[in-house]
Amino acid sequence: MALSKIAIVGRPNVGKSALFNRICQKRSSIVHEQEGITRDRLYERAEVFGRECIFIDTGGIDSSFSAPFHEEIRRQAKIAIEEADVVVLVVDGSVGLHPLDKEIAQLLLQARKRIVLVVNKIDQRDKELRVHEFHSLAIPDIFGVSATQGFQVAEALEKVVSFLPDAEEEREAPSGIRVAIVGRANVGKSTLLNHLLGAERSIVSPIPGTTRDSIDALVEWEGVPFIFIDTAGIRRKKSEKEAVDKFAFIRTQEAIRQADLCLLVLDSTDGFTTQEKRIASELEAQGKSCILIFNKWDLVKNFRMEHAAREVREQVSFLNHCPTLFIAALEGRNVQEIFPLIQKVYQERNARISTGELNKFVMNCLQKYHPPLITGKRLRIYYMTQVETNPPKFVLFINRPNLMTESYKKYLINHFRKAYGFLGTPLTLECRSKEPISQALL
Repeated sequence: MALSKIAIVGRPNVGKSALFNRICQKRSSIVHEQEGITRDRLYERAEVFGRECIFIDTGGIDSSFSAPFHEEIRRQAKIAIEEADVVVLVVDGSVGLHPLDKEIAQLLLQARKRIVLVVNKIDQRDKELRVHEFHSLAIPDIFGVSATQGFQVAEALEKVVSFLPDAEEEREAPSGIRVAIVGRANVGKSTLLNHLLGAERSIVSPIPGTTRDSIDALVEWEGVPFIFIDTAGIRRKKSEKEAVDKFAFIRTQEAIRQADLCLLVLDSTDGFTTQEKRIASELEAQGKSCILIFNKWDLVKNFRMEHAAREVREQVSFLNHCPTLFIAALEGRNVQEIFPLIQKVYQERNARISTGELNKFVMNCLQKYHPPLITGKRLRIYYMTQVETNPPKFVLFINRPNLMTESYKKYLINHFRKAYGFLGTPLTLECRSKEPISQALL
């Protein structure tokens, strides 16, 4: 049995995300006083009274809301309601009963869902009288709470748990290859995710910056689980004036940190920009594997694929070792080829080479090209060993680190890549001796 799901719904700016974060005990959802901040539905696992559940945060439902994406937000919220076992309807106690609260309550009652009504922003006992006006919504289970202070949240959750299906042995969700979909705004990341999932999980819009939160989604391909993370587009620093966009960039960095590898999505019609360089540098710094995805290739005319790939690789040396795929996410062209490519990169990322094999490699390199003499002394490599995988890390034991020249380092790097691959993955080589440690990226 899959874990039970609990959807948190309500009109905009009533405190749904604050309640979601309080329950999950982390800032999974962006909280801001501006309306319409949460656009996609977010999923987070949390244990409540010994019962592990999945909570779903949704965008505010408002049929009259004039802000962009309101139709998509409404649809995403409806999908969450349909898949939930219990729905928590959040209203604003400081404002009082709103006509839209009645509309949403009617929608939930018609869906015949188990409902718990949470009157938020009741931060003191003497304000609990404000709860009574919401009895007109015809939802019997009603609680006055303060999501920010935690007032009576536990009481409301106790009722929620009582409505859940009998807890038979709920199996753990399978682990999988964690893949972050990264790139600047409006390059087609959410369109790609939706096609990979076969469902509208993320809002797709031609307006840049639609996705502000990171969204995890599990999908299986030929029996192999993949966990995709759709992230907010990384913008130029001068465009990060809005606090929410700054939060989104921090969330994107965190998504990269949690991922095993990343799909760097480029807009083929725009080419490689300074923003992509910034992302590529972040991936290399965090030791993440990378696959270059040239999206919207169907819109490119009179330009060869190899020329586009070479133009990108000339600007960032790390990308020389990253595989490329040319797709049209909107049409689904070549999208299925992403799965086997991810598997190949992930397999090489986790490869381990024996010390004996590495020492043979070092011996062959030394025989083909001896290290140069520096002030009458020559570099000596005693042996090489692999100390970590995912990402791979190697240690060279040498006589003196200052004798390892950049040219000889590149020589070793190039031959190592030819011999062992490690497609799309940055490799760390650490030189050790009696002197201080020096590090270099292969």
